[in-house]
Amino acid sequence: MEKKYASMKSIASYVPKNCVANEDFEKIIDTSDEWITKRTGIKTRYFADNNEASSELGVKAANLAISRAGMKPDDIDLVICATLSPDYLGMPSNACLISSRLGIENKPAFDITAACSGFIYLLSLAKSFIESNTYNNILIVGTEKISSILDFSDRSTCVLFGDGAGAAVISATNNENERIIDVNISANGKYNDFLMTPRCLGSNLNFSNEFYVSQIDATQNYIKMRGNETFKIAVKTLANDVKEILIRNNINIDDVTYFIPHQANLRIINAVGDIIGIDASKVVVTVNKYGNTSAASIPMAIDDICKEGRLKKGDLLLLDAFGGGLTWGSSLLYFNGE
Repeated sequence: MEKKYASMKSIASYVPKNCVANEDFEKIIDTSDEWITKRTGIKTRYFADNNEASSELGVKAANLAISRAGMKPDDIDLVICATLSPDYLGMPSNACLISSRLGIENKPAFDITAACSGFIYLLSLAKSFIESNTYNNILIVGTEKISSILDFSDRSTCVLFGDGAGAAVISATNNENERIIDVNISANGKYNDFLMTPRCLGSNLNFSNEFYVSQIDATQNYIKMRGNETFKIAVKTLANDVKEILIRNNINIDDVTYFIPHQANLRIINAVGDIIGIDASKVVVTVNKYGNTSAASIPMAIDDICKEGRLKKGDLLLLDAFGGGLTWGSSLLYFNGE
């Protein structure tokens, strides 16, 4: 029996229509284009309409990913979604909503919560399901409407994030030159307060108790971040993770076609690139256009170079992400799309 591998059969993304430039923030908070650009590398980001949910962004990316894979929704065996901004708190999952809108019925679907590392975690799950002969075609979706959980009075966070979605079809193959070579994921909850969404509607409040209800602070629905601490641990963790996966698979950094890191901050991207010694021309940067789109950032970046004609079938991709939890992960894979 031939060995079965998991392969990235397609990639797609969706970007909302509302472009928000740094200058737009100058009108509502004490900041400037110069300050934002210098600290983050971000120039613009895109926000979804008020009536446009994160699952809807995911549907648009997913539809395109299925089409690009030469498939129909009925061909999908499993749908998994990564998001920190789901439509509902707990249930139904965005994966169920996306499946329904795509016409996928009676197939398993569920969400994961791994923040900005979400897409790497999805790759790990998809790879395991396929290589264990459980499923053949898996739709993975990273989708975020982070604008819905931003505190627009907090200049340290609200300028950093954007909305968007990315999706991929991961399929079975017998060709090892089309495979997802390896995925490495990890976490350390000791640093849970570095990057979080407290969520006043969370399970730590008992709404049958009037005292707790009276203590609700609406700002607790918004993203909170300890920026300096997160920056320092992110650079060290990402660089070490990349070195580990390259050594484990006996791959030289010069053999990588593109390094596609999570798009959180240009200074982090540049620092990690310098540490691992990759040629700057191989580092994919989209944070300047989209800001931090969390679980959607890596698939959106892959799709960007695909649409530009830079990404070719057989290219070796190195992915790397770090997010709230704290979570992190990396992956080495051959791109098998068209």
